[in-house]
Amino acid sequence: MSDARTCHHCGRLEDDAAALLAWTVSVERGRRVSTCTDCSRTHLRAMEGKLDSEYW
Repeated sequence: MSDARTCHHCGRLEDDAAALLAWTVSVERGRRVSTCTDCSRTHLRAMEGKLDSEYW
């Protein structure tokens, strides 16, 4: 069983468990959304402002 995750924004696939610890995970409209570290850094202000990811 694989624990790989795909970034909701850029489509990056990550299967390294240690690297996944740095990813951001949120729940939007009842759906789990994973965001890689690069996209998290790019969209940090929008995330802190609690904007839905469809707006960034």
